[in-house]
Amino acid sequence: MFRYFLVLLLLIASLDALSDSAILKRADSFMVKGDKSNHFRAYNDYKNLYLRSILSENDKLKYNALKGIIKSGNTLHIDVSKYKKELSSFKFKHKSTYKAPTPKANKKSVKKIKIKSSHKLKSIGWDNDRLILKFNKKLRQNQINYFTIYDSKKHKYKYIFDIHASMLKRSNRIRKNGIKRIKLAQFNPNTLRLVIENNTKLKVRFKTVNAQLTIRISGYKKTSKIAKKIKNKAIKKIAPPKRVDRDKIIVLDAGHGGKDPGAIGYKRYREKIVVMQIATKVRSILRKRGYKVYMTRSNDRFVKLVRRTKYANRKKADIFVSIHANAARSKKAHGVECYFLSKSRTKRASRVAAKENSADISAMNKYGKKSFLNFLSHYKILSSNKLAIDLQRGILGSLNKKYKNVRDGGVREGPFWVLVGAQMPSVLVEVGFISNPKEARRLVNRKYQDSIAIGIANGIENYFLHN
Repeated sequence: MFRYFLVLLLLIASLDALSDSAILKRADSFMVKGDKSNHFRAYNDYKNLYLRSILSENDKLKYNALKGIIKSGNTLHIDVSKYKKELSSFKFKHKSTYKAPTPKANKKSVKKIKIKSSHKLKSIGWDNDRLILKFNKKLRQNQINYFTIYDSKKHKYKYIFDIHASMLKRSNRIRKNGIKRIKLAQFNPNTLRLVIENNTKLKVRFKTVNAQLTIRISGYKKTSKIAKKIKNKAIKKIAPPKRVDRDKIIVLDAGHGGKDPGAIGYKRYREKIVVMQIATKVRSILRKRGYKVYMTRSNDRFVKLVRRTKYANRKKADIFVSIHANAARSKKAHGVECYFLSKSRTKRASRVAAKENSADISAMNKYGKKSFLNFLSHYKILSSNKLAIDLQRGILGSLNKKYKNVRDGGVREGPFWVLVGAQMPSVLVEVGFISNPKEARRLVNRKYQDSIAIGIANGIENYFLHN
């Protein structure tokens, strides 16, 4: 039995070094071999792929992993009835659900023409707000394909012209004071691509007259070179030097949102609104102190739990803080609590986790979640515990200066699904009980929210100071 356990540890340790397809191929090859030891290796490979598929929301991988678990489990006489049940109700999609949709192009005109172009670009230049492109031959309207793209993640607007022509010279970058970037390049042998990129929306109009394409651009801020120099000098003089411990990235997560209101408490106050207001205040305070801060949601929309930590990983955050408000059947329950990820050791932690995990209950069954938490035993529990302690002290210290009878609910461990997958110290903060009449009235009060936000910010700073 010890030999099998050692094999399992080695397989888990090697997971990060191999791709999903490589592990799947290896598991399939183990199944071809007839001995029990290889079948056991295959079973563990399929189990680990199943866990990976849940974290990455990869339906294709999950489908193959479930089939493998059932096949190898039956060979080893392991009870895989739960996996069979999941596979029988599984709706397989050929495309992974976690892939982000590509931005929709807002096409305005023009069918592409297939004939090879003999049109050549002779020159390009500015005449005030007009960008003028001159060609060797008369242009037809259907030689120009214009469309716009808005990237909501990066907040960028792109205005793209695909012109059925080619350049006499190599790729060019055309500058214009007030516009972020303008680039001209040969997209393919028959297509010349002009891209106008900016952080704010522009008004772009164009027309063709004989062998000339004129693009009129408006809506951008014009800044003189002299004004720029004065502004830069002023910033250098006023801006204080950055402290080393403030060169950190923080991701704040306002719990629930959109179709998921969270806890609905006294006078039907909704958790999703209260925590959004507090998270926004925390972001403002931390940014003023010099930190780089991002939020998993900045408005009232629903975000899947697994995608919240994915976002934090993508931003390479130093810490992840999820902000929530508690609720209980008893209206007497009150107080501030902080949780860090671990297998639940108390009924209380299990109850709170069940409430916060309920939004994504369909993402994984209870058995799957338990398996995953066992698998994550190597997680940075110590760092998260320290962060939770600092946040708890920070919030209580700030609230107790102005308010009486603020209860210290303590720092606890809990199986919170929103923290699973984070590659950095992560904590879930329960800022109070929205079901308690007195605490609910405080939680919707802007001044009380300010005190909580200052406390969270102080706790974060204290954590970075000592870690």
